[in-house]
Order: sequence, then C-alpha cells, then structure tokens
Amino acid sequence: MDIFALIPQFGGFVWTIAAFVLALSVIVAIHEYGHYIVGRWSGIHADVFSVGFGPVLASRVDRRGTRWQIAALPFGGYVKFAGDANAASGKDADAMAAAESDPARLRATMHGAPLWARTATVAAGPIFNFILSILVFTVIIMTTGVARDPLTVGELRPMPGAERGLQPGDALVSIEGTTVPSTEDPAYSDLIGSLPLQPQLEYVVTRGGRERVVTDVHLLPPVVAAVSPQSAAMDAGLEAGDVIIGVNGTSVFAFEQLKEVVEGGNGATLEMRIWRDGAERDVMLTPRRVDEPQPEGGFATQWRIGVVGGMAFEPAVETPGLTGSFTGAVAQTGRIIEGSLSGLAHMITGAISTCNLSGPIGIAQTSGAMASQGAESFIWFIAVLSTAVGLLNLFPIPALDGGHLVFYAYEAVRGKPPSDRALQVLMAAGLAMVLTLMLFALGNDIFCP
Repeated sequence: MDIFALIPQFGGFVWTIAAFVLALSVIVAIHEYGHYIVGRWSGIHADVFSVGFGPVLASRVDRRGTRWQIAALPFGGYVKFAGDANAASGKDADAMAAAESDPARLRATMHGAPLWARTATVAAGPIFNFILSILVFTVIIMTTGVARDPLTVGELRPMPGAERGLQPGDALVSIEGTTVPSTEDPAYSDLIGSLPLQPQLEYVVTRGGRERVVTDVHLLPPVVAAVSPQSAAMDAGLEAGDVIIGVNGTSVFAFEQLKEVVEGGNGATLEMRIWRDGAERDVMLTPRRVDEPQPEGGFATQWRIGVVGGMAFEPAVETPGLTGSFTGAVAQTGRIIEGSLSGLAHMITGAISTCNLSGPIGIAQTSGAMASQGAESFIWFIAVLSTAVGLLNLFPIPALDGGHLVFYAYEAVRGKPPSDRALQVLMAAGLAMVLTLMLFALGNDIFCP
C-alpha cells in the first residue's frame, strides 16, 4: 500500500504534518510542564525541560539553573530532573554522588525526594493533560454557547428549492401536533426520533408574542453539518453545508432516509446527488464499517459514510455561564475517558476490531482534517487528544507514568522501592510493550481499511 495515499487531499502532506506537530507539541509541552512545575513546587530541581528530542535548536538557562530547549525532532519531549536514573553517568554521576553526601542537595533530586513529592511530580503530567482538556472545552462551550430553551431558530440553513415557513427568532411550540419539550428533557430525543417521514412538517411557533402555524422542510433534512475525519465522505470531497438530495437515483428529504439506505446497503457503493451553493453534482462513495459506542454501554458495528446531520436551521444559542460551561467540560472529558476505556476493553475481548486503534499516521491524518475544518475543530481535537494522552500515560506499564506510580505504591506498602535489578527488568519489559503497541498501531494505519 502507498503510505502517501493515506494522506487526505484537504491540504497535502506538509499541511498534515504541520497540524500533527503543532497538536502534539502543545499536548507534550503541557504534559511535561505539569511534571516540571509540580516537581519545582515539591522541591525537586529540573536540569532540562525539552520540547522535542535530538539536536538542540535553541536553549536558554533560567535563574534556577534549568535549561529550556527546543530540539530538532518535535515528536515528544521530556523533563530531566536532578538524579534521574537515565542521566546518572559522567558528570551527572559525580553530581549525584556529591548530592548523596548532602541531605539538602539529595532532597532536591528525583532519587532523594520524599515519596509524596515523587508521586505528585509523576502524576502531574497526565493531570495537566486533563486540565488542558477541561479548560479548552470550557472556553469552547462558553464561546459557542448551548441551544436556547425553548428550541429557537437562529439561522436557516440553505436548502434546495424549498419554501421556508420558519424564520429566525421563531420559538418552536410543537411539531406535527406534538409539544416540543425542553432540550434537557429525555422526551426531546424521543420526539426527534419519532418525527414522521414526510417532506414538509407543520410547526407551531411563537413569533412576535403570538403563536403561528407554519410549514417547513423536515426538521432533520439530509444536510451535512460536519464531515468526520478519515471517512468515506471526506475522501469523496463532501463538505459541511452540502445537502444530499438523492441516493442511487431516489430522492431523499430526511436524514433518517439516508441513514436507512447506508445501513441497509451492506457496504455497497452509493451514488449520491449533492446540492451545494445552488448547484448539483454527483459523487460516488463506499460506506465503511464503524464501531460506535452506545448510550447504554458497549459498541455497535454499523455501515457509515462519515457525515454528521443537523437541523433545518442553526439553533439560537445562549451562554451557559462559567459554572455550567465548566460542568459540561468536565462531563465531556469524563465521556472521552469512559469511551476510551470501553473501546480498549472491547478490542481486547475481540468485540470490536483492533483497527479502531490509530497510530501516528492516523493521528496525523485526523489532525490535518480537523485543522482544515477550522480553528475551533482543531482546538477541540487537541483537547480530545490531550485527554487520550493523559489516560494512556496512567496505564500501569513500566516506562509510562502509570508504571512509576505503581512502583511508588509498592514502596509505600513495603517501605522500600523495588530492587535496581527488578526495576531494570520491568522497565525493559515496559519499553518493549510500548514499542510493540506503537508498531501495532502503525500497522493499523497502513493496512486497516
């Protein structure tokens, strides 16, 4: 397989790599800064803070004696604390020997710091990843807002050849005789899922203080609100705002119809008629099997083309405030963690395909795809990836932060750390596990459909 065929056509190889490096650099810098700042607060001295590996491109030494540097290979980073085992050679070994004879200097090393300080320093990296995610989600929720209650028309989506009865500012009272509940009410989802499949629906709205009866297109038309990265729709060139007006020669007017055709086609290639900016065009695309998390737990495998639907209008929004935004951000981060753990468990048991695990190529593709959809989508992706990186580092694998925390837990229980020989063996095994996982994920990027 040609690896370069995996690079999406939205902006080319350079754009994809640039987006990936930017996303990874932000996440790594925050992760390592968590280690650094908590270590400093705990009295542990940092010799080096590096973004990237390899030859140093630029550096400076601050007044605390820490060298801050940017290295040539931007695919990671590290903090070298005084007394780090992997640094104890040459001059570092001499410095460490001198520190061991001075309790105050020994206390400022990673090796000689109290157990609580080492534990806090190691745990801080993943925790700062979660904090980054929560802060980003909070800002996005505050700036984009949430749908106003009652559901209110903000801006009408352009639709082909349709007479529109709804107007911006209309507050929906009922649809086809069924009262529209609060968007927070579980009955709201029931209403959305039970709308009759007909081209026009009757809406009762409040406009100018009075109720009016109007007709408009289906509430959920076959409109493309967003395109998923690494999907058939993205490969076919579909864009947000496109309206799918026909599939295999049959007209469609509701997103549910499109969904039924895709799910029932067993992966057969579809010919779609697309309306975009007043013009029609035909595209061919082949649905792909996707393992989707379910609200009740677990996963379901479905055929998907990779488009997210939307309403016939953009809902009017309101700012939920700092507390509401923060609460929503914490919940969003929790959902990502829960979904990631559930997905991993289902891959281990064979319930879903291991192709759901992406490697560097897949992450780079997604980085570029999200960047091509705008700054908000890209920043949102950084927050999602930051949560994933934080969670991965907490896995109890030697060589990861979670492995070190396990060693510290052992030390807390036994009163002494594992032997040097045991640490060497476990670290080597952990490194082998991490490298094996990376190679497996890279294989998925290349060979999975």
